[in-house]
Amino acid sequence: MSIRKLALSMALGGLLLPGSALAKKNKGEGVAVKVIVTAETGEPVSTAVIRHPDEADRHRVNAVDGSWEAAVLYLPDGSELIFEPGLTLHLEVSAPGYMTQLIQYDVRKRNNKIPVSLSQLELESEEIEEPVIQFGRDRPRDDAGGAPAN
Repeated sequence: MSIRKLALSMALGGLLLPGSALAKKNKGEGVAVKVIVTAETGEPVSTAVIRHPDEADRHRVNAVDGSWEAAVLYLPDGSELIFEPGLTLHLEVSAPGYMTQLIQYDVRKRNNKIPVSLSQLELESEEIEEPVIQFGRDRPRDDAGGAPAN
């Protein structure tokens, strides 16, 4: 019976020891970078997307809080862009109805939060001229009051 207790205590002791091998990060994992996209009013922009200039994919932000987080990006040539301290990261942040913003950020060891405030795109309605296209029944009647000639 004492052998069983000894084996059980050794097994439990192995589980309770600090798991230094489990706690260490892989060197290939990278450091998490979080981008938080808001409007000038401070509200999250739920339709924003984030893209690296060398990447073809656009990454959508969380629709609730306007954030996106990653530690690595996969480039079209099959390589990985791992976020490591000292890396200068270039990102493009865009959303419908907002001005696109290009940001540059130096990655640190921890606490990599990038707040991005997008300004709304203002279009002057006077510049946009809508063309008038007439279809068969949309032609104006002549002054005589008759039906339009086809």
